[in-house]
Amino acid sequence: MRLRLALPYQHVLKRFVPRSLLGRTLLIMLMPLVLVQAIALQMFYGNHLSVVSRRLSGSIAGEIAYTLALTRQADTPAERARVLRLAYEEFLLEIKIEPGVVLRHRKWENVLGPADDDLAQALEQRFHVPFTMDWTSDPRSVLIKLQMPDGVVSVVAPRKRLSTGTIFLFVGWLVGSALLLFIIAAVFMRNQVRAIRRLARSAEAFGMGRDVPPIRPEGASEVRQAATAFNRMQERIRRFLAQRTEMLAGVSHDLRTPLTRLRLALAMLPPHPDQRQDIAEMTADLEEMERMIGGYLAFARGEGIEQAEEVDLTAILDDVAAGARRSGTRLEVEVETSLPIKLRADAVRRAITNLVDNARRHAQRVVLAASAQGRSVQVTVDDDGPGIPADRRESVFRPFETGSVGGTGLGLTIARDIVRAHGGEIFLEDSPLGGLRARIRLPI
Repeated sequence: MRLRLALPYQHVLKRFVPRSLLGRTLLIMLMPLVLVQAIALQMFYGNHLSVVSRRLSGSIAGEIAYTLALTRQADTPAERARVLRLAYEEFLLEIKIEPGVVLRHRKWENVLGPADDDLAQALEQRFHVPFTMDWTSDPRSVLIKLQMPDGVVSVVAPRKRLSTGTIFLFVGWLVGSALLLFIIAAVFMRNQVRAIRRLARSAEAFGMGRDVPPIRPEGASEVRQAATAFNRMQERIRRFLAQRTEMLAGVSHDLRTPLTRLRLALAMLPPHPDQRQDIAEMTADLEEMERMIGGYLAFARGEGIEQAEEVDLTAILDDVAAGARRSGTRLEVEVETSLPIKLRADAVRRAITNLVDNARRHAQRVVLAASAQGRSVQVTVDDDGPGIPADRRESVFRPFETGSVGGTGLGLTIARDIVRAHGGEIFLEDSPLGGLRARIRLPI
């Protein structure tokens, strides 16, 4: 015996994992792709880009320190101005010294990439004084302010000297390539899944007794094999149903012919007062045999020849109710104005009629109701009879299981066979009237 251990996180993962084959396949393709791209990005971002950024930031900080050192060695304002001009010409740094100004310290806004953090670290290591950085005011420059003992030093450094465009190109290449591969995989997988969905729809429709044309094999070789196997199975089932129907037609003729002769022979017997009761009983036995043969053939045939079509279930229920009332049954109908549904009308009429006949044989009052509930239609037959014990409700669906006095034992069996052929189900429950409720669920 194998034991399966349920991990705590399995239930959480099931909520986020797609249920469809297309979604799961794309997830299987996407997860390794994203993982590989993330590893590549981390290797580039954490190694190459970080090293380059630290070197660029260190260069800017060193050039600022070198320029300030030269200005301190200058004896005259003209020499200090010449040093600052050379700093702009050689390093592209606009440096201004504001004597007596006090810097109001504030944090800077982070930007994409390691440039801001690396520059801040380089300034701290080089100067050990309070400073600020402005990365947002000018998209082409970075404004740096250093609090020196004699005032504030303002530096305007070109942004291009602190960052490289390779990070944007690399990220764009990662995202673009991943998106392109994902779209290509989604297109190809959608074509494969379309063939599987078509096969599933055809199998479902064929199982509900609808006429389904052969499926055109397409997609992967395994999907083609499944479609071909379904077409062969469908053809074999249709051939079997046709052969069985032809055989049953002959059996019906062979059985009904001697019964008809017996009925005629009884009708032609000379009337005799002593034999009148016997003749009536034999005629009743012949009629019962004919009803039994009709029930057997209907059960074996399974209404396989009739094709499903769009009908109004309300009209079918009205016909069943009218037939029951002609037999003297007290029957009430509670249905909606219109219930359009695709089914085999004669077969469903037979199934509901069997349920109504079963109810009226054991009850005084019968209620037939139907309503649409979501993607299905519910049909109920309630009666006020003795009902059926809960432990016997499944056994009465077996062939030739009467469960009570009268009947051939095939009414409920035929009804379940017809309902299940439509993809539905039939249930026996307690009725609000005190008897038995037969509830049919048919998919829309």
